[in-house]
Amino acid sequence: MNKLQKGFTLIELMIVVAIIGILAAIAIPAYQDYITRSKVTELVTSGSACKASVSEYFQTQNTLPPTIGPSGCSNNSSKYITSLGVADGVITVTAKTGGAALPSAAAGTYVLTPSASTTTTASIEWHCTASTIVKKYLPANCR
Repeated sequence: MNKLQKGFTLIELMIVVAIIGILAAIAIPAYQDYITRSKVTELVTSGSACKASVSEYFQTQNTLPPTIGPSGCSNNSSKYITSLGVADGVITVTAKTGGAALPSAAAGTYVLTPSASTTTTASIEWHCTASTIVKKYLPANCR
């Protein structure tokens, strides 16, 4: 009598390898997009910090700051940021690409445009629709 054989056939192993390959083909690009979005978050965070300074300037002066100097924002570059600028209240954060920085697909600028209202209370609404970074890497409110 034959011994009872245990194990998987070659076909079964090939099917498992094919399924793993299909899952990897879907997961790897999604993971790379996730990593790029997390890096773009540094641009958004820097812009948000500057947003508070510009809003404070607007509250006290009743006008938008003309340049980065009076706005109170800092123009320090970082691993993912080339520059941060302010012109008539519009905040522009430029992404750094290449090397260990952002991939070239995320190249561009993150732009925060103020919409000032001086009716009863001086308030500012911010819009980021003028950003040139690919929309899928930007926060949900900018898409």
